Amino acid sequence: MDTLQTASPANTEAEKTFTRNTLETYDNLYAKKDYGTLDYPVNARCLDLRKSYMNWIRWHWHEEMEILIVDQGIAEVSTDDATYLIKPGQGLIINQNIMHCIHAHNEKSCTFHSLVFHPDYIFGHKNNYLQTEYLLPIQSYRLFKAFFLDESAPWHERMLQMLKEVIGLNLDQHFGYEIATKGYLCHFWVELLRQIPHADAPIVSRVSPDEQRVKEAMLFIRTHYAEPLSLQEIADSIHVSKSECCRCFARTLQMSPFEYLMKYRIYESTKKLMDSEQYFASIAELAASVGFNNTSYFNKLFKKYLGCTPTYYRTHKVLHPEPEQGRFSYFL
Repeated sequence: MDTLQTASPANTEAEKTFTRNTLETYDNLYAKKDYGTLDYPVNARCLDLRKSYMNWIRWHWHEEMEILIVDQGIAEVSTDDATYLIKPGQGLIINQNIMHCIHAHNEKSCTFHSLVFHPDYIFGHKNNYLQTEYLLPIQSYRLFKAFFLDESAPWHERMLQMLKEVIGLNLDQHFGYEIATKGYLCHFWVELLRQIPHADAPIVSRVSPDEQRVKEAMLFIRTHYAEPLSLQEIADSIHVSKSECCRCFARTLQMSPFEYLMKYRIYESTKKLMDSEQYFASIAELAASVGFNNTSYFNKLFKKYLGCTPTYYRTHKVLHPEPEQGRFSYFL
């Protein structure tokens, strides 16, 4: 029986499991880095993008490998150099430390299962023969950022079935599921290795210089977004010139550092508006809290990206507005 299907909300018990494991907001999983524990670095979730802000999960990366298997709708997954449309029954393997974002294609509803695990669970934390022989070939294969599973080959079906079994085990968490999970992941890893070309070549990082610089700049912006920031300061944080900083962002995210900063500030302002524990006496106070010293400019950008004013957003608690001038970009 298809374990993944039995884990979906088809009956009362399964519905409870789905609800218990469903991502409600971005911060519930990705911001808190809820990827399991040091002893058991495995986590499976049922994710409903309608319950995530603006139907998307913004740009992020993590040391763990992630596998997505779509249940309903179409997931649009982007890395720095490719975009994948994942339909029901299909999956995507995202390698370690690869920057990616997830979006519901055409703003439709989309639910999928996410399995995140660290290879250390298979190979241990120390350098050993198994790591050298079986882990490094995956980590050093520079072309492997994401691997699309569309059931076009028998080995795709085998991989998807193994991954569904792992997801089902970790949603149900019956006795011994950790050991069973390790067994399936070992089989999964061997199958993956068989599909990766073997070459006696030096280890080459999958992360390009552009991507690494943009990651560092994004972390700098996320830490200092509420402060006055200049392009020079962003460029200095990654030790490049202003022009090179702009080129890195353009090549990786197809936007400028300034545009990323503005969108990130607007995104943070919506989180503050949705937080019932935070109260702002005025829109000017809200704008200042996310780094804007000009309320009119804040209002202009807010409406440009979200299609409504901050006051309307706060009053109506808008989660999925229809922008008048294009939807809010998910490249955050």
